[in-house]
Amino acid sequence: MDGMVKKPEVLVIIPARGGSKGIPGKNIRNFSSYPLVAWSIAAAKQSASVTRVIVSTDDEKIAAVAREYGAETPFLRPVEFAQDLSTDLPLFEHALQWLAEHENYHPDVVVQLRPTSPIRPKNIVDDAVRILFQHPDAGSVRGVVPAGQNPHKMWRLPSGDQGPMKNLLDVEGVDEPYNAPRQILPSVFWQTGHIDAIRPSVILGGSMSGKTIYPLMIDAKFTVDLDNLNDWMRAEWLVAFGGLDMIWPGRAKRPLPHDIRLLVLDFDGVITDNRVWVNETGQEMVAANRGDSLIMRKLKQSGTDVVILSSEVNPVVAMRARKMKVEAIHGVGLEDKRAVLENLLKEREIDPVHVAYMGNDINDLPCFDLVGWSVAVADAQPEVIRAADFVTTKTGGHGAVREICDLILANKAAR
Repeated sequence: MDGMVKKPEVLVIIPARGGSKGIPGKNIRNFSSYPLVAWSIAAAKQSASVTRVIVSTDDEKIAAVAREYGAETPFLRPVEFAQDLSTDLPLFEHALQWLAEHENYHPDVVVQLRPTSPIRPKNIVDDAVRILFQHPDAGSVRGVVPAGQNPHKMWRLPSGDQGPMKNLLDVEGVDEPYNAPRQILPSVFWQTGHIDAIRPSVILGGSMSGKTIYPLMIDAKFTVDLDNLNDWMRAEWLVAFGGLDMIWPGRAKRPLPHDIRLLVLDFDGVITDNRVWVNETGQEMVAANRGDSLIMRKLKQSGTDVVILSSEVNPVVAMRARKMKVEAIHGVGLEDKRAVLENLLKEREIDPVHVAYMGNDINDLPCFDLVGWSVAVADAQPEVIRAADFVTTKTGGHGAVREICDLILANKAAR
């Protein structure tokens, strides 16, 4: 229609090469239940300003996962732009040139979302794009956080580490910044990998930023960079327990409530390892973990009761529950678990928000939606892992139940 203002074309490019050595398969490795690249795709897809999302990769497996989560992969990145020492500029130049040549597509803004910084505050993309449009002189907008270390208290060492040191930065009006209180030193900021919003003309002119760079201030709590598995574990802990209002690829995960009054456990694949031994007469045997039994008394003393809820009809469920000194409701129809749990909570007058449910298979999913906190064991079905608020590090029958009991007790103690 005449008079309508055309919405700017905001293109997100997510660089995700396949040759990571620090963490093999990093970009499609599950991070808090979703492939790592899915977190950046979600940040783009949930933005009001973004009009197109592309993953630039040299790896067809990454491309397939990217398409599954809603991104485009119109090309595979040339191998020469996907090496260990490859910089961002050539791959962004390639993407823009390819789109111009093959589709006559010319975006107004290019946003880079690096997969290695998956924990992002909501509206981060829209905020960066807005700042860029507000400042015609800006070549780009870059995410920054307050620096954890002040460079005014850093030093240069002479060659060979012999001789006197030299302070890294001088400060006008302060003779010895390395001895000065932090409060009188200039504030400094660290660039993160969360986001860059860039004018295409800057990229095609040979720079990923231009000379004029505006800041997007990001809360330092969101700062992670996944270079190794230790970074990965710390970041997943932050996602699970940091209480951050952040972007999620799926339903946002709920934190562990302080007052869990009832822990409901599936049997097969949670208390057991999901295997069964059958002898020639048809008798069945399962394997469980002794540590799960030892913690039950302490958990109940803290005010958290435990119930096993299982579709298994074998009397082994009742026998194991008796050994663990907990109640068992078994022989429940595969489709009836939620109804049985609803009745149990009604009879005991327990608000579902104070209930945790632990499962491993798709028949547990209706119960996940009912309770205040849902848990999947490490080897649960993929859709169960994605739906759960928390995923254990231990597998079913190998300490997963004990892990959750210890977590509930620690969370209560921290109140």
